[in-house]
This record gives sequence, C-alpha cells and structure tokens, in this order.
Amino acid sequence: MRVCGIVLAAGAGTRYGLPKGLARTSDGTPWVAQAVAMLRAGGCDDAVVVVGARGREVARLIPAGVRIVVAPDWASGLSAALRAGLEAAEGADVAVVTPVDTPDAAPEAVGRVVGALGSAPRDGLARAVYGGRPGHPVAIGANHLPSMVDSLVGDRGAREYLAAHGAVQVECADLWSGADIDAR
Repeated sequence: MRVCGIVLAAGAGTRYGLPKGLARTSDGTPWVAQAVAMLRAGGCDDAVVVVGARGREVARLIPAGVRIVVAPDWASGLSAALRAGLEAAEGADVAVVTPVDTPDAAPEAVGRVVGALGSAPRDGLARAVYGGRPGHPVAIGANHLPSMVDSLVGDRGAREYLAAHGAVQVECADLWSGADIDAR
C-alpha cells in the first residue's frame, strides 16, 4: 500500500500574522519540516507540501525530496490547497492530510487513521478525533479522491464530505491535544 502525506501550507495566516508555512518552533525548526517528518515517521511513503502565500519562501523551508505543489488559487480558501494536494496524491492508495499549523502532531496518529481504513484502504475514510472533536490527520482512500476534489469549494475543507461518507472517527487524544495554532 502506497501512502502519500499531504501538508497544507498555502494560507496567508491572517490570524497568525504571517503564513504558517513560515512559522517555526521555539527551537527554530520550521513547522513545515516538522509536519513532513511527522508524516514520514507515521508511515507515509512520500510527502507533498502545498504552498501558496509567500510560496517561494515556504518552499525554502521544505526538506529535500519532498514534492512542492503550488495552489495558484490559494487565496480563494482552504479548498484550493486541499484540492491541489489531493490531485498531487494521484497514484497513491491512501492520502493522509495534515495542516502545517499542528506542529505537535504525533506520528502515531497517522498510523492509527491509516490502520482504521481496514482491509480495503482504497475505499476507506478515517479522521483523528480528540475527545470526540474532529481533527487531523485525515486518511482518504484513493477511490474517494476524485469525488472529494469535486466537492471542495470556498474556505472549507472536507468535513462535510467526510461526514456524508461515514468517515471512521479514530480517537487520538492520548497522543496529543489535536489543537492547531492560530495565534503567536
């Protein structure tokens, strides 16, 4: 089974004060590099980072060997970045999506959501939840990719699609909080 990890790092980060793709941990590690490392440690065979706002600067922080995908319409909202990332996952059996603003995410959460896809991973959908609250990562079987891409509009992600298609909820609160970072 081939698993492609996708880091969404295209937004302008208006609430944060700069694109989150440029953010760093307190020790100076770029969040985008940390997200890629988390996906790889969690079992992803390859990784894609979707850039948009200040994309050239963000691209310089992305580790070697990681595919960079530009979402030219990133300013139209989250759906543009997600669409670009899912399209870049073509050929994978499963796409695992995480936003760049979850630098504390645990690699074990990737393994759990991918494992929850069961014996037919190309047909499955699973998302991490934290105390029952939806979060990331999200695992998307390849057979869902075309219809999910077609369903994405505006500044919304795949929440509605996941709910409508019965995504398995995988509790991960024992691994980390699940919180994204919106302010510095």
